[in-house]
Amino acid sequence: MPAPDATPEPAEAAPPVRPARPARPARPGRRRRWLLHGLLALVALLAALVFGVTTATAQSSLGPHEARYDVTTDATVTIDVGPLGTLQIDSPLPLGLGARVTVEEIPADVDALHGIDTLQALTGDLNSYLQFFTGPQATIEDAARALVANALWRTLGALVVLVALWFAGRWLLGPGRREELAGRLAPHTAQLTAGGLAVVLVGTLVTASERGDAAERTASQTASAVFDGTPLEGARITGRLGGIVDTYGGLVVKAFQENEEFYDRADDSLVAAWGDWEARRDARDVDGDDGDATGDDAPAATAGPTAGTSAGPTADPGEPTGEEAEPLTLLVISDLHCNVGMAPLITSLAEMSGAQVVLDAGDTTMNGTSVEQYCVTTFARAIPDGVDLVTAPGNHDSAETTAQYARAGATVLDGGVIDVRGMRILGDHDPKATRLIQTQTQDESYAEVGARLSEVACDDSDGVDLVLFHNPRTAPAMLADGCVPALVSGHMHTRTDPEQIGEGIRYISSSTAGAQENEPRIGPLKGTAEMTLLRWDPTTREILDWQLVEIGTDASAVVHDPERWPAVVPVPDEEDDAEPGSGPSATPTGGATEPAAG
Repeated sequence: MPAPDATPEPAEAAPPVRPARPARPARPGRRRRWLLHGLLALVALLAALVFGVTTATAQSSLGPHEARYDVTTDATVTIDVGPLGTLQIDSPLPLGLGARVTVEEIPADVDALHGIDTLQALTGDLNSYLQFFTGPQATIEDAARALVANALWRTLGALVVLVALWFAGRWLLGPGRREELAGRLAPHTAQLTAGGLAVVLVGTLVTASERGDAAERTASQTASAVFDGTPLEGARITGRLGGIVDTYGGLVVKAFQENEEFYDRADDSLVAAWGDWEARRDARDVDGDDGDATGDDAPAATAGPTAGTSAGPTADPGEPTGEEAEPLTLLVISDLHCNVGMAPLITSLAEMSGAQVVLDAGDTTMNGTSVEQYCVTTFARAIPDGVDLVTAPGNHDSAETTAQYARAGATVLDGGVIDVRGMRILGDHDPKATRLIQTQTQDESYAEVGARLSEVACDDSDGVDLVLFHNPRTAPAMLADGCVPALVSGHMHTRTDPEQIGEGIRYISSSTAGAQENEPRIGPLKGTAEMTLLRWDPTTREILDWQLVEIGTDASAVVHDPERWPAVVPVPDEEDDAEPGSGPSATPTGGATEPAAG
């Protein structure tokens, strides 16, 4: 029987091709919703920013006092000294912003015009206010930086609160209720947004009103003529403070003007003296002499009312050997003691000499207090851009002022070796804490510090080229092993020319502020101020020469010729350790006793 014909299974039918649907246009409601959310976010940001800026506050200093800084909206900077009254000046800030500086530490029962004790106390602050007026930019920058930081934190906090309230409201309403409200509010997006922006701008309107009221209040107040020609020109005085300003303000302004004129003349003298020295050096080049050589009969370049005297006989400085590597120029300053009047001169010498590194040997402040922040900020700002600033804190500095110095740009030595432009520098803070109003304390002897730093230098495989340490009494222990080739110090307020101690060379810089023992350095110089230039050869890793620059009490300037840095001569092991003042060229007094200088 024949097999039945196999019938093929029918092929699976292909699904019908559906025509592509046209893109669905976005629903107008969704666009409005996103627009509403974006505008609400903008309103929230503006509201948070207004809140953050107008409520910013910060703690800083003003002259010799702690002070609280608050942002205001009256276009006025007001310095409030409590019961004495206020000092008001027009604010340089935009958008009608101002500031209120509340000076703290003013007794509530102070009497501005009666009570000799009060007047004596205020007169005692005169020098500190003079110091503040000499360098007000540093205080303003510190306070502004603190206010900006506080405003940002407050803005961020306000945003967090607003976002939290937004999500809390969404959660409480629930999805159904939110959809219902969105549908009802969608047609009114423009009106709601305008209303929200109006709420934010109300603060601006109120501010404008307050500014107008402030202008009316101060229009009848006559600016004090005492401040003409000073940073406070145009200031208006209220309350009993006006009596003090009228009676004693002239003394402060006169002192301020004398201070400004003195350091302007000193800076001019320094620039002229440096130009004369360079001309004399170039003349020697033309005559075929070594460009940096100094003959024994070559006078020091001077400028100003009187000429200074040379520190001693001069000699041809050393020159780089081997490869023609460019020497590194370092500017040594020390014992500034908050004399911010010297800041422009430090800038001038650093720029004219081409110094790449500034070494601050410590005692940058006088008491290490927070109100001296403007001192370290001013000195840090005096260093030209691109120049490294390295410091070894002294006994009049503190952890607080040192941290402020570091924030302003200084590299603070802390017991380790650092590399600065190829030069390896070691140093640390002075273990002694000396305050004019506190007992002296010390947590480590200078012999122990010297031995510790010497051990660090000996253990360093790359070696140490220079140690920067404030007190020179560390020299005997530090330089004994030969691991430290050179020690640069300050503290004595009197210079000691480079001399060999043990197996190294010690140099003691005098005060760059002309400081006297335990006295704040404010106003015109009371003693000769000194700065020193060192040249270091990166090939031989040795200091080539040192060059002294002096500023006299009569605003004169002396630029001495460079002198060769002495070479270390091997000495017998039994040689007695030397103390400050024991070397043949030493000029400080005190011998082996504790130095009396600050």
